[in-house]
Amino acid sequence: MSSWTPRRLWALTLLLFVLLALWDATGLDLPLARWFGSPQGFAWRHQALFVLLLHELPRMAGAALLAALFVGVFRPWGFLRRLARKERWQLLLAIAGAALAISALKRLNTTSCPWDLAEFGGVARYVSHWLWNMRDEGAGHCFPAGHASTAFAYLAGWFVLRRRAPRVAGPWLLWMLLAGMVLGLAQQMRGAHYMSHTLWSAWICWAWGLAVDTALQLRQRGMIAVATQN
Repeated sequence: MSSWTPRRLWALTLLLFVLLALWDATGLDLPLARWFGSPQGFAWRHQALFVLLLHELPRMAGAALLAALFVGVFRPWGFLRRLARKERWQLLLAIAGAALAISALKRLNTTSCPWDLAEFGGVARYVSHWLWNMRDEGAGHCFPAGHASTAFAYLAGWFVLRRRAPRVAGPWLLWMLLAGMVLGLAQQMRGAHYMSHTLWSAWICWAWGLAVDTALQLRQRGMIAVATQN
């Protein structure tokens, strides 16, 4: 993990941004939505067991883990014992901040979900989520993928764990990526999101975690420099 310097992490983040922009340019969102949707709508949208297992329970699990991390700031448990209190706060606030960033962007964006499109039995027309000034005549507030961020928000914690708990950091990163993609795919099957919505949620949560970590590291170095001069 030590080979992942801040410069390399930012370079990787920029590369991922370019790749996601290229994904958007391919126009594959609609063709993929058509795999699961029809003029009658999306068959999996209201399937009770599917919704329970891949929507309701994961959302509750994500909230429970965040609550456990909050408790761990004051009473460390498990891998949290390896972190200083300020690092436990960073872990908690970076994750919570990533989730809030996704929620804020959803509030601002006017893009509607696939199930709102006239093509799938709704009333909206397809408009790219980057055209913020263009209404699609639907309900809006669908970009980026909020449910996938239940897992993706935890990517922000990797930047703390990689330094102090490297054995936890690797599995943490892989499992949160996998969980986020599974949740994102489930939402796509239900007609709640396009694939790009899921991919951008992952990128935003990752970039947020890196930004928070970079800012705190720079602040710490500045404090050390000042202390050395004094």
